[in-house]
Amino acid sequence: MDAKRQREGGGEQCSGECVRLRGAEHVHRFPWQPGTSARHRRVLGGDGYPDKATGSGDPAGGGNPAAEIGEPSPPWWAAMGRWRVPSTVLVCLLLLRPPPLPACPAACRCSSSGEVDCSAHALREVPQGLATNTSSLWLGYNFITVLGPRSFPALPGLLLLSLPHNRLGLIHRQALMGLGALQELDLSNNYLTVLTPETFLPLTSLAMLNLGSNRLEELEPEVLQSLPQLRALLLQDNPWVCSCDIMPLWRWLNHNREKVQEKTLLLCRVPEQLNKYPIMAFGNESFRQCQDTSLSARHYLVFLTIGPFSFLASIFFCTFMGFITVVYHNLRREPHFWRRPRICRGH
Repeated sequence: MDAKRQREGGGEQCSGECVRLRGAEHVHRFPWQPGTSARHRRVLGGDGYPDKATGSGDPAGGGNPAAEIGEPSPPWWAAMGRWRVPSTVLVCLLLLRPPPLPACPAACRCSSSGEVDCSAHALREVPQGLATNTSSLWLGYNFITVLGPRSFPALPGLLLLSLPHNRLGLIHRQALMGLGALQELDLSNNYLTVLTPETFLPLTSLAMLNLGSNRLEELEPEVLQSLPQLRALLLQDNPWVCSCDIMPLWRWLNHNREKVQEKTLLLCRVPEQLNKYPIMAFGNESFRQCQDTSLSARHYLVFLTIGPFSFLASIFFCTFMGFITVVYHNLRREPHFWRRPRICRGH
């Protein structure tokens, strides 16, 4: 009868054997394990541990079974498991967060793809503080007059540099250092008059060069030969002087016709009789009067032989003429030394 009342009465105390068995069952069983009764799930609560909010030994009476029957508290690592999942999610969110964009110069507009637009801001020099991931740089319609040594920071990923419609008249031979990946360069509508072979030497990857609408009267072929990857060249609207000095450039253009763009706009300005005459229309006979003045090794040997000999001969001749001049003046001042003396005879 007592055992029956103990099985039917959920709020009554059970014997010591019952407490021991119930404690072992709570220690080794969790709500998700097979064989866990509904009553145990209610007592343990939603997370599988004793419900501390009720404070009663029976779920119906709001008691705390652990305090009532002496069940052990959950281990510390099980309690920390409640915070492990949110912490992992937070770390993943921090790792997936995109890095902050690098600083952009005040006069420019920058995009996440690496394009920097600094056009039409009355700039007089290349802005500093450009990000190293810059791929395109637009500097047109400004007042830049000179590109000095290392005008650009190290931009290993720069592919396009646009500088049209400035007042650019001088490019230092070290101005484009650090732009080895550059593929397109636009220098049109500026005041360039002279370009040296060292100007574009760092641009080993340059494929397109626009020098149109400048003030170039001639251009050394070595400037273009320093660009091994050049595929497109624009030279239109320059005041070309079509004399014998343009023959080297004409030869390079003829051998690289596929690279020259806008051939019909490559026109002479001087002399007057050739004004607006296409340079590409010249033939070999056009430069027939331009004789090759290069000297051979034989000519240099003759000059080296005649030079010292003529120098020594001139010294000897000057010495001899000086001696003759001195003797002549002495004869004129003392003529009696050269006259025969008169002999007086007695009568």
